Amino acid sequence: MGGCAGSQQRLSDSEGEVSAPELRPILLDRQGAHWKNVIGFWLLGLCNNFSYVVMLSAAHDILSHERTSGNKSHAVLLADILPTLVIKLLAPLGLHLLPYSPRVLVSGVCAAGSFILVAFSHSVGMSLCGVVFASISSGLGEVTFLSLTAFYPRAVISWWSSGTGAAGLLGALSYLGLTQAGLSPQHTLLSMLGIPTLLLASYFFLLTSPEPLDPRGEEEAERAARQPLMGSEAPEQQSKPDSSTNLSFQEKWTVFKGLLWYIIPLVLVYFAEYFINQGLFELLFFRNTSLSHAQQYRWYQMLYQAGVFASRSSLRCCHIRFTWVLALLQFFNLAFLLVDVWLSFLPNIYLVFVIVLYEGLLGGAAYVNTFHNIALETSDKHREFAMAATCISDTLGISLSGLLALPLHDFLCHLS
Repeated sequence: MGGCAGSQQRLSDSEGEVSAPELRPILLDRQGAHWKNVIGFWLLGLCNNFSYVVMLSAAHDILSHERTSGNKSHAVLLADILPTLVIKLLAPLGLHLLPYSPRVLVSGVCAAGSFILVAFSHSVGMSLCGVVFASISSGLGEVTFLSLTAFYPRAVISWWSSGTGAAGLLGALSYLGLTQAGLSPQHTLLSMLGIPTLLLASYFFLLTSPEPLDPRGEEEAERAARQPLMGSEAPEQQSKPDSSTNLSFQEKWTVFKGLLWYIIPLVLVYFAEYFINQGLFELLFFRNTSLSHAQQYRWYQMLYQAGVFASRSSLRCCHIRFTWVLALLQFFNLAFLLVDVWLSFLPNIYLVFVIVLYEGLLGGAAYVNTFHNIALETSDKHREFAMAATCISDTLGISLSGLLALPLHDFLCHLS
């Protein structure tokens, strides 16, 4: 009996020795799939916003060459915001009926179209069409890719957010660098047609299929700690994510009401943020520096984008659950800078540099933490819809700020 037991023990040990090497290829495959997915989402975030940033800069250049009035710049802003706003408003209602691949194709084609239209533009109308195409590409892409994160591990949300932050910084730097190196705006734009191609390649060739390789261990470990947005979350709803087509209107409305806890703070953060950017940046002018007015404005934009990139990449270091705090801090920034525009009490531009960098940090942190919290606190069944519905927050905040910031900017200019 002892020999038999010893044989069985050795057999069991030998089976364990054999099974470990057999598991290694599976683990390596999963690790490889993880890195392909997070890099893929980082590139998707970069490409989705990169085209938008570069094209807008070029459109403003072309409009200035056309010697257009200030009202035309307002037209650029409207062409920039309105198509994205319409897409994000309608997305939760019916966009999920269209498969992901056609949506990504449309987004890529619109991005390429925006480059081509602005590059060959000889009129304000054609330039504005390019702005509209870029807005459609960016809005449709953001809704699509954030909804797609519902079918992947939650880590991809942080990587997507980091990519979108990098787009603002790299987009502005690349356009500025290439034009200053001697390329014409037209050739600069045409040289960037590879960006939409990279977007399509990242989606169709880099991302893996989420179903066979999506590791569930992380989700099982965190599930007990979830505080769902919906109190009636049932265990059977927490399997793999389902398509939003299975949700009734009543379910969507219930989920949306729960999302307001995160939507409202993000709207407020972006309202205050873009009120500063659109209404106050040009008025924060210091004469006791070697920087010209245009150079000061460019430094404000660059530091803001650097702050956004840093905080959108910071989720692993810092997770903020109560995003209302970020909204309050951003409104304090707005009030402080508005008083300085009125009274000019700050002694030098470097204090404004610090505040603008801080403004970008708050805005980026609000974005990445909002979507991360929603991913944690919605059931798998509702996550795709929740991501699409929350996308409206930033665009709505920007639109509302534009309605107030532009008239205020003109009013303050008349006073000075």
